[in-house]
Amino acid sequence: MKETRYGLRVELPLAYEQAVERTTHALSAQGFGVLTTIDVQQTLKQKLDRDFRKYVILGACNPPLADRALQAELEVGLLLPCNVIVYELAPGRSVVAAMAPIAALGMVGENPELKAVAHEADSRLRGALTMLEG
Repeated sequence: MKETRYGLRVELPLAYEQAVERTTHALSAQGFGVLTTIDVQQTLKQKLDRDFRKYVILGACNPPLADRALQAELEVGLLLPCNVIVYELAPGRSVVAAMAPIAALGMVGENPELKAVAHEADSRLRGALTMLEG
């Protein structure tokens, strides 16, 4: 697993469709449901007549964590749900990346309850990505 300033990333020896399916299952195993699915390739083709690689944004939500976060900071909804992306790197190779909750929620300031939620979300997203790597 690689870390960036705002995300967690794994490369997988899987076709794009398999990577999306396995990502959805790994998120579910960590208590996340996918609330939204944005097909970036399809959207760019429809709106801009632009060709783009296979790329999806999954809006993942863990309801108990979302509830705790909203109770701690009402406007944290601006940072929800946790975005997870899957894209085709090459035929038979895909990337799965998730937002880094600690970095994202760090913008909110010093709220101990929110920090606890961010750490738990981070741990669960890392768990999902680790499952994909295994």
